[in-house]
Amino acid sequence: MNNRTTFALLVLLTAVGTLTVSSAYAQQNPACVGCTQEDAKIMASKALMNAIPISLWTDKADYGHNDIIKVEGQVANESGYPVTITVISPLNSIVTIDQISVTNHSFETTLNTAGAMWKYDGTYTIKANYGTNEKSNSVKVQLTGRDAGQTPTTDNQCGANELSASGQCMPFSISGGTVTSATLNPGDNGSIVISINAIEDGTLTVTPSKATIDGIFMVLVDGEQWDDVEIVANKVTVKFPAGAETIEIVGTFVIPEFGTIAAMILAVAIISVIAVSAKSRLSIMPRY
Repeated sequence: MNNRTTFALLVLLTAVGTLTVSSAYAQQNPACVGCTQEDAKIMASKALMNAIPISLWTDKADYGHNDIIKVEGQVANESGYPVTITVISPLNSIVTIDQISVTNHSFETTLNTAGAMWKYDGTYTIKANYGTNEKSNSVKVQLTGRDAGQTPTTDNQCGANELSASGQCMPFSISGGTVTSATLNPGDNGSIVISINAIEDGTLTVTPSKATIDGIFMVLVDGEQWDDVEIVANKVTVKFPAGAETIEIVGTFVIPEFGTIAAMILAVAIISVIAVSAKSRLSIMPRY
Protein backbone atom coordinates (compact mmCIF):
# COMPACT_ATOMS: atom_id res chain seq x y z
CA MET A 1 0.00 0.00 0.00
CA ASN A 2 1.57 3.30 -1.13
CA ASN A 3 1.53 6.61 0.77
CA ARG A 4 -1.21 8.09 -1.41
CA THR A 5 -3.59 5.16 -0.66
CA THR A 6 -2.83 5.29 3.08
CA PHE A 7 -3.54 9.01 3.21
CA ALA A 8 -6.88 8.53 1.44
CA LEU A 9 -7.98 5.86 3.94
CA LEU A 10 -7.09 8.07 6.89
CA VAL A 11 -9.16 10.92 5.46
CA LEU A 12 -12.11 8.61 4.91
CA LEU A 13 -11.97 7.16 8.48
CA THR A 14 -11.75 10.65 9.98
CA ALA A 15 -14.81 11.78 8.06
CA VAL A 16 -16.81 8.72 9.12
CA GLY A 17 -15.83 9.23 12.77
CA THR A 18 -16.88 12.88 12.64
CA LEU A 19 -20.26 12.00 11.14
CA THR A 20 -20.83 9.31 13.79
CA VAL A 21 -20.08 11.66 16.69
CA SER A 22 -22.21 14.44 15.21
CA SER A 23 -25.12 12.05 14.68
CA ALA A 24 -24.92 10.72 18.26
CA TYR A 25 -24.83 14.25 19.67
CA ALA A 26 -27.86 15.22 17.56
CA GLN A 27 -29.84 12.27 18.90
CA GLN A 28 -29.01 13.11 22.51
CA ASN A 29 -29.87 16.79 22.24
CA PRO A 30 -32.01 17.41 19.14
CA ALA A 31 -34.22 20.17 20.58
CA CYS A 32 -31.80 22.02 22.81
CA VAL A 33 -29.31 23.55 20.40
CA GLY A 34 -27.25 26.21 22.13
CA CYS A 35 -29.03 25.90 25.51
CA THR A 36 -27.24 25.64 28.84
CA GLN A 37 -26.98 22.47 30.93
CA GLU A 38 -29.51 23.86 33.44
CA ASP A 39 -32.01 24.51 30.64
CA ALA A 40 -31.57 20.95 29.42
CA LYS A 41 -32.30 19.60 32.92
CA ILE A 42 -35.48 21.66 33.14
CA MET A 43 -36.66 20.44 29.75
CA ALA A 44 -35.95 16.82 30.70
CA SER A 45 -37.85 17.26 33.97
CA LYS A 46 -40.87 18.67 32.16
CA ALA A 47 -40.79 15.88 29.62
CA LEU A 48 -40.76 13.32 32.43
CA MET A 49 -43.72 14.97 34.18
CA ASN A 50 -45.74 15.08 30.99
CA ALA A 51 -45.29 11.31 30.66
CA ILE A 52 -47.10 10.85 34.01
CA PRO A 53 -50.91 11.41 34.00
CA ILE A 54 -50.72 13.53 37.16
CA SER A 55 -47.73 14.67 39.25
CA LEU A 56 -47.87 15.98 42.82
CA TRP A 57 -45.35 17.50 45.23
CA THR A 58 -45.07 19.75 48.30
CA ASP A 59 -42.59 22.48 49.18
CA LYS A 60 -41.27 20.45 52.17
CA ALA A 61 -41.50 16.99 53.67
CA ASP A 62 -41.78 17.96 57.36
CA TYR A 63 -44.17 20.45 58.96
CA GLY A 64 -45.37 21.63 62.34
CA HIS A 65 -48.97 21.98 63.56
CA ASN A 66 -49.19 25.66 62.65
CA ASP A 67 -47.66 25.61 59.15
CA ILE A 68 -48.86 26.11 55.59
CA ILE A 69 -48.31 23.21 53.17
CA LYS A 70 -47.91 24.35 49.58
CA VAL A 71 -49.14 21.68 47.18
CA GLU A 72 -48.35 21.84 43.46
CA GLY A 73 -48.77 19.49 40.53
CA GLN A 74 -49.15 18.96 36.82
CA VAL A 75 -51.44 16.95 34.55
CA ALA A 76 -50.28 15.54 31.24
CA ASN A 77 -53.56 16.05 29.36
CA GLU A 78 -56.04 18.73 30.36
CA SER A 79 -59.68 17.61 30.26
CA GLY A 80 -61.37 20.69 31.75
CA TYR A 81 -62.08 18.97 35.06
CA PRO A 82 -60.69 20.03 38.46
CA VAL A 83 -58.19 18.00 40.46
CA THR A 84 -59.62 16.49 43.66
CA ILE A 85 -57.27 16.79 46.64
CA THR A 86 -57.90 14.45 49.60
CA VAL A 87 -55.85 14.45 52.82
CA ILE A 88 -55.75 11.29 54.98
CA SER A 89 -54.62 11.46 58.63
CA PRO A 90 -52.35 8.96 60.46
CA LEU A 91 -55.57 7.43 61.85
CA ASN A 92 -56.76 6.78 58.27
CA SER A 93 -59.56 9.35 58.51
CA ILE A 94 -60.29 12.10 55.98
CA VAL A 95 -58.90 15.47 57.05
CA THR A 96 -60.12 17.56 54.12
CA ILE A 97 -61.31 17.30 50.50
CA ASP A 98 -61.03 20.11 47.96
CA GLN A 99 -61.22 20.61 44.20
CA ILE A 100 -58.53 22.66 42.44
CA SER A 101 -58.80 24.08 38.94
CA VAL A 102 -56.13 23.29 36.34
CA THR A 103 -54.50 26.07 34.32
CA ASN A 104 -51.91 25.37 31.61
CA HIS A 105 -51.52 21.78 32.86
CA SER A 106 -50.69 23.02 36.39
CA PHE A 107 -52.51 23.31 39.70
CA GLU A 108 -51.63 24.46 43.21
CA THR A 109 -53.21 24.98 46.61
CA THR A 110 -52.30 25.45 50.27
CA LEU A 111 -53.24 23.48 53.37
CA ASN A 112 -53.25 24.95 56.89
CA THR A 113 -52.12 22.45 59.54
CA ALA A 114 -53.51 24.58 62.39
CA GLY A 115 -56.96 22.99 62.09
CA ALA A 116 -58.40 20.51 64.59
CA MET A 117 -58.23 17.67 62.05
CA TRP A 118 -54.42 18.00 61.92
CA LYS A 119 -53.89 17.54 65.67
CA TYR A 120 -51.99 14.23 65.57
CA ASP A 121 -48.30 13.73 64.92
CA GLY A 122 -47.49 11.31 62.13
CA THR A 123 -47.66 10.77 58.40
CA TYR A 124 -50.40 12.51 56.41
CA THR A 125 -51.13 11.38 52.85
CA ILE A 126 -52.13 13.98 50.26
CA LYS A 127 -53.87 12.37 47.27
CA ALA A 128 -54.64 13.98 43.91
CA ASN A 129 -57.20 12.48 41.54
CA TYR A 130 -57.94 13.71 38.03
CA GLY A 131 -61.17 12.05 36.99
CA THR A 132 -60.23 8.35 37.17
CA ASN A 133 -58.30 6.06 39.48
CA GLU A 134 -55.66 5.66 36.79
CA LYS A 135 -55.02 9.40 36.89
CA SER A 136 -54.06 9.70 40.54
CA ASN A 137 -50.95 10.25 42.61
CA SER A 138 -50.05 10.93 46.22
CA VAL A 139 -47.37 12.43 48.43
CA LYS A 140 -46.71 11.97 52.14
CA VAL A 141 -45.74 14.67 54.66
CA GLN A 142 -44.76 14.40 58.30
CA LEU A 143 -46.27 16.49 61.11
CA THR A 144 -44.39 16.80 64.40
CA GLY A 145 -44.33 19.01 67.49
CA ARG A 146 -47.79 18.36 68.88
CA ASP A 147 -48.50 20.18 72.16
CA ALA A 148 -48.79 18.08 75.28
CA GLY A 149 -52.43 19.11 75.64
CA GLN A 150 -53.21 17.55 72.25
CA THR A 151 -52.02 14.08 73.16
CA PRO A 152 -54.78 11.64 72.22
CA THR A 153 -56.35 9.73 75.05
CA THR A 154 -55.33 6.10 75.43
CA ASP A 155 -56.67 3.26 77.47
CA ASN A 156 -54.27 2.82 80.38
CA GLN A 157 -55.60 -0.71 80.94
CA CYS A 158 -54.16 -1.91 77.61
CA GLY A 159 -51.04 -3.97 78.18
CA ALA A 160 -47.73 -3.90 76.33
CA ASN A 161 -48.90 -6.66 73.95
CA GLU A 162 -52.32 -5.10 73.38
CA LEU A 163 -53.46 -2.70 70.70
CA SER A 164 -55.76 0.20 71.61
CA ALA A 165 -58.38 1.11 69.00
CA SER A 166 -60.95 3.72 70.02
CA GLY A 167 -60.56 2.66 73.65
CA GLN A 168 -60.83 -1.08 72.92
CA CYS A 169 -57.87 -3.33 73.86
CA MET A 170 -56.89 -6.14 71.50
CA PRO A 171 -54.04 -8.63 71.90
CA PHE A 172 -51.66 -8.45 68.94
CA SER A 173 -48.20 -9.38 67.71
CA ILE A 174 -46.25 -8.18 64.69
CA SER A 175 -43.02 -9.07 62.91
CA GLY A 176 -41.31 -7.18 60.11
CA GLY A 177 -42.65 -3.79 61.18
CA THR A 178 -44.47 -1.77 63.82
CA VAL A 179 -48.06 -0.69 64.48
CA THR A 180 -48.41 3.10 64.46
CA SER A 181 -52.14 3.51 65.18
CA ALA A 182 -55.54 1.80 65.10
CA THR A 183 -59.15 2.92 64.97
CA LEU A 184 -62.65 1.45 64.70
CA ASN A 185 -65.02 2.22 61.84
CA PRO A 186 -68.62 1.41 62.89
CA GLY A 187 -71.33 0.45 60.44
CA ASP A 188 -73.32 -2.50 59.08
CA ASN A 189 -69.99 -4.00 58.08
CA GLY A 190 -67.67 -2.36 60.59
CA SER A 191 -63.91 -2.65 60.52
CA ILE A 192 -60.69 -2.21 62.45
CA VAL A 193 -58.17 -0.06 60.58
CA ILE A 194 -54.57 -0.64 61.65
CA SER A 195 -51.75 1.57 60.35
CA ILE A 196 -48.34 -0.10 60.19
CA ASN A 197 -44.78 0.70 59.19
CA ALA A 198 -43.71 -2.42 57.28
CA ILE A 199 -39.92 -2.43 57.07
CA GLU A 200 -39.92 -5.89 55.47
CA ASP A 201 -42.30 -8.75 54.74
CA GLY A 202 -43.96 -9.69 58.01
CA THR A 203 -46.97 -11.00 59.89
CA LEU A 204 -49.62 -9.27 62.02
CA THR A 205 -51.84 -11.24 64.38
CA VAL A 206 -54.81 -9.53 66.06
CA THR A 207 -57.43 -11.07 68.36
CA PRO A 208 -60.24 -8.58 69.02
CA SER A 209 -63.06 -9.51 71.37
CA LYS A 210 -66.51 -10.32 70.01
CA ALA A 211 -67.77 -7.23 71.84
CA THR A 212 -65.55 -5.18 69.53
CA ILE A 213 -66.08 -6.93 66.21
CA ASP A 214 -67.61 -10.23 65.15
CA GLY A 215 -68.23 -12.17 61.99
CA ILE A 216 -64.85 -11.29 60.47
CA PHE A 217 -64.98 -12.21 56.79
CA MET A 218 -62.47 -10.06 54.90
CA VAL A 219 -59.09 -8.34 55.24
CA LEU A 220 -57.80 -5.46 53.12
CA VAL A 221 -54.13 -4.49 52.76
CA ASP A 222 -53.66 -0.93 51.47
CA GLY A 223 -57.26 -0.94 50.25
CA GLU A 224 -57.07 -4.22 48.30
CA GLN A 225 -58.66 -7.52 49.29
CA TRP A 226 -55.94 -9.78 50.67
CA ASP A 227 -55.79 -13.57 50.36
CA ASP A 228 -52.73 -14.36 52.47
CA VAL A 229 -54.87 -14.35 55.62
CA GLU A 230 -55.90 -16.89 58.24
CA ILE A 231 -59.11 -16.30 60.22
CA VAL A 232 -59.86 -18.64 63.13
CA ALA A 233 -62.87 -17.45 65.13
CA ASN A 234 -61.82 -13.88 66.04
CA LYS A 235 -58.09 -14.46 65.64
CA VAL A 236 -56.78 -12.90 62.42
CA THR A 237 -53.27 -13.51 61.03
CA VAL A 238 -52.20 -11.40 58.06
CA LYS A 239 -48.98 -11.79 56.08
CA PHE A 240 -48.12 -8.38 54.64
CA PRO A 241 -45.44 -7.24 52.15
CA ALA A 242 -42.68 -4.72 52.82
CA GLY A 243 -43.97 -1.17 52.43
CA ALA A 244 -47.56 -1.96 53.45
CA GLU A 245 -49.24 0.88 55.34
CA THR A 246 -52.80 -0.11 56.25
CA ILE A 247 -54.48 -3.36 57.27
CA GLU A 248 -58.27 -3.30 57.57
CA ILE A 249 -60.17 -6.16 59.24
CA VAL A 250 -63.82 -6.19 58.15
CA GLY A 251 -66.65 -7.82 60.09
CA THR A 252 -69.89 -7.05 61.90
CA PHE A 253 -69.86 -4.96 65.06
CA VAL A 254 -71.90 -6.24 67.99
CA ILE A 255 -74.25 -3.78 69.65
CA PRO A 256 -75.36 -5.36 72.97
CA GLU A 257 -78.49 -3.25 73.27
CA PHE A 258 -79.71 -4.13 69.80
CA GLY A 259 -81.40 -7.39 70.83
CA THR A 260 -83.56 -5.72 73.50
CA ILE A 261 -84.47 -2.79 71.25
CA ALA A 262 -85.37 -5.11 68.37
CA ALA A 263 -87.60 -7.23 70.63
CA MET A 264 -89.42 -4.11 71.86
CA ILE A 265 -89.96 -2.85 68.31
CA LEU A 266 -91.26 -6.26 67.23
CA ALA A 267 -93.64 -6.43 70.20
CA VAL A 268 -95.04 -2.96 69.50
CA ALA A 269 -95.50 -3.86 65.82
CA ILE A 270 -97.40 -7.08 66.65
CA ILE A 271 -99.67 -5.31 69.15
CA SER A 272 -100.39 -2.59 66.57
CA VAL A 273 -101.32 -5.14 63.91
CA ILE A 274 -103.62 -6.99 66.32
CA ALA A 275 -105.29 -3.76 67.42
CA VAL A 276 -105.90 -2.59 63.85
CA SER A 277 -107.16 -6.02 62.79
CA ALA A 278 -109.59 -6.21 65.71
CA LYS A 279 -110.93 -2.72 65.10
CA SER A 280 -111.46 -3.10 61.39
CA ARG A 281 -112.27 -6.81 61.55
CA LEU A 282 -109.58 -7.48 59.03
CA SER A 283 -108.12 -10.91 58.75
CA ILE A 284 -104.40 -11.31 58.52
CA MET A 285 -104.93 -14.18 56.09
CA PRO A 286 -106.28 -13.16 52.65
CA ARG A 287 -109.87 -14.07 51.85
CA TYR A 288 -110.78 -15.80 48.63
